[in-house]
Amino acid sequence: MRGLTRRQLPFIPVFAQSVAAIAPAGTSAVTPLFVIAAMSGAGGVISFAVAMVVVMMISACVRPMAQRLAVVGGLYSYVAQGFGPRVALPTAWSAVVGYGSVSMAGLLAVGLYLNHIAVSIGVSTSVWLPIVCVIIVVAALVMTVLMVRGIKVSATATLAIEVVAVVILVGLMVWLGITHHSADWSKVFAPQVDVGSMGLMIVVAVSAFVGFESATTLSAEARRPFRSVPRTLRWTPIAAGVIYLLAVTTQSLAMFDAPAGVRESSTPLAALFLSDGTRVTAVILDIGIATSFFACALASVNALVRVLFTLGRERVVPEAFGRTHRRFHTPALATVWAMAIVTLGPLVFLWCGGNPQDGIRDFLTLSALGYMGSYLTACLASPVLLGRIGEPSRRIMMLGVITAVILGVLLVTAFGTGIGHGRVLGVVYVASMVVVTALVLFVARRSPRLLAGVGVFDATTSADILTTATLR
Repeated sequence: MRGLTRRQLPFIPVFAQSVAAIAPAGTSAVTPLFVIAAMSGAGGVISFAVAMVVVMMISACVRPMAQRLAVVGGLYSYVAQGFGPRVALPTAWSAVVGYGSVSMAGLLAVGLYLNHIAVSIGVSTSVWLPIVCVIIVVAALVMTVLMVRGIKVSATATLAIEVVAVVILVGLMVWLGITHHSADWSKVFAPQVDVGSMGLMIVVAVSAFVGFESATTLSAEARRPFRSVPRTLRWTPIAAGVIYLLAVTTQSLAMFDAPAGVRESSTPLAALFLSDGTRVTAVILDIGIATSFFACALASVNALVRVLFTLGRERVVPEAFGRTHRRFHTPALATVWAMAIVTLGPLVFLWCGGNPQDGIRDFLTLSALGYMGSYLTACLASPVLLGRIGEPSRRIMMLGVITAVILGVLLVTAFGTGIGHGRVLGVVYVASMVVVTALVLFVARRSPRLLAGVGVFDATTSADILTTATLR
């Protein structure tokens, strides 16, 4: 992958890419409350624990591929090596839907929660949408500059921002646990679990982990990709899972005796702090959520750009997307186009009269469908790829099939939900996948040479090999 700044990123920035793409700080303040509202505290803890196990199974399927191939296109490049372009390109589209939608949700959350600071300090009684739009545009411009300037710059910014956000949110979760420790734990975590609701809540909990694989798109730029990327895939779900379990536990305690107005609020956690008379804490919460989702959007667009960059190199999309900036060695054109579309999405949603909270939920739902679709094919591709290179593994084959079946069940469950616009978004996602798959099959039949370049990966060059002293 000539043109990119190769073999530069150490482990920590690579790890930060996946952590930021998940946005555990911001997500821990939003998703657990949704699960708690639908189930008891015990059901929430069980949902996130099961989701953590499922994501670790996905990670175990992807890691063997990351240990053998350095790719820039992420999961779809692995799928191309296992199943070929007919399956890889629909997987690429599914990943584009995932990265693009979560980036839109991230920008919308940045605008909403930064504007909500005025509500938290008492200056305003409601969020003002024109200000939200201005914040979205400014945040998008800052992100574009960071990404065009270089992967080191954007990775460092992502790391710093997400560390601050995690410290803030974990501190607030601990504070919640301390101030509401007197709640009756036996009632809060009573074993009243509805099996029907449990399936849906596991889907919601799994959606809180999506994006953990985004470090694979930095394989060419990582200093030791065959070590740092697999380690990131292993530890990111564990780190995020610990934060989520802390969040769902403390928030279950805090919300158990909360007033009805707090539980029905569009921002219940901020409303809880305001009801406790702690405006400063509510402001800190808004800042923590906004910074976390900014890092999430930055990391997700970084991954999206590298998928487009790879597709450009493979001539699936305009070849210009596969070119890099002469000075900064970044996919500048792909970055500008991706940011333009990602910024336009939430702006159009708001201009059409959409509610910001509904927009965040809908974009996150659509992104979860895209991610889980790409995870499903990647899990099935892993044992096939290993078999093709002469390293067949019965364990990976069994794990891949079981994990793919679980993901299939979760996708069907997600399609069947009537919450929000879940069914509509499911239909939109499936329809887009059908169209892309049909188009790929048509091209493969009429002009197979056009797909011959799909599946490029980064190969070691002489510049990557350390020079050693010669024997005398």
